[in-house]
Amino acid sequence: MSSINEYRPSLLRGLWALTLRELKKWLKDPIMLLMFILQPLIWMGLLGKSMNIQGIFSSSNLSKIQIHDIEVSGKFLNLPMDKVIIPGAVISQVFQQMFSNISMTVMQNVFGVVDYFSYMAVGMVSMIVMTTTMFSGMSIVWDRRLGFLDKVLSTPVSRAAIIFAKILNATFRAIFQATIILILAYILGLQLSRTFTLFNILGVYAAIFLLSIGFSSVFLAFSIRSTRMERPMQFVSLITMPLMFASNTFFPISLMPEWIQIIARVNPLTYLTDAIRQLTILQLDISSLIIDFLFLSVFAVILSIIGITLSWKYLTK
Repeated sequence: MSSINEYRPSLLRGLWALTLRELKKWLKDPIMLLMFILQPLIWMGLLGKSMNIQGIFSSSNLSKIQIHDIEVSGKFLNLPMDKVIIPGAVISQVFQQMFSNISMTVMQNVFGVVDYFSYMAVGMVSMIVMTTTMFSGMSIVWDRRLGFLDKVLSTPVSRAAIIFAKILNATFRAIFQATIILILAYILGLQLSRTFTLFNILGVYAAIFLLSIGFSSVFLAFSIRSTRMERPMQFVSLITMPLMFASNTFFPISLMPEWIQIIARVNPLTYLTDAIRQLTILQLDISSLIIDFLFLSVFAVILSIIGITLSWKYLTK
């Protein structure tokens, strides 16, 4: 009888069982899965395509500029005459050609690519990772309200398995949805860099894994004592927009106001987005990529320690 009372299931078995339950519960709700995919798809299809920034300098726009004939000195053009009249149509054609080349240069210098859609589509990957990991903590609120959490706590299953199952579930979901978004972005016109290889996808998954671990750990700790769904939802809604816009998701940090740049430099979403861009659409800069992964690693370690410690404390109460 004592041997039965002292039985403790394997941590891995408990972790596998609870993680599998979370994934099955997620896959059995296709509407929610579809919503998470449709949201960034709509952003890419509408915002990404409608914000045709490089089109501002297109020849069709420049052709609308009214340029009149001008009179210049013949010596200016090395011609044997006093005055020369240059037609406005000729000036307009030269003007259009000049600015057509400038537009590509400006886009390359500002965004790193000549296609804004590619720049913005990668930002959508970061956005879906952030929202997926943040909302993952809400599932434990339902587990508590439905009594499932109390039943699990009454079993010999390790408390660590309960915590890590939620974190792994959020991470797997984020990686899966990021893959779908990248595929859809490629279909819509995402332009990959010359340095891109299939091995770069492993680096993308590693960066997503690090951010997901940190975010999901903290939001799990925040939600684990809550019995109302509204509280974590309000908190997530409050910080989602600042994190998204105070980063390089849609716009380069260097062109932001200085006070926003300070926030963006410590925003983990900035480093995830930059790492994915380095591995997909930009010419790979190893030093920049190393900095991104160092920041994400430190972020994941610190926040996971805080989140897991608090979650363990709340579960044992």
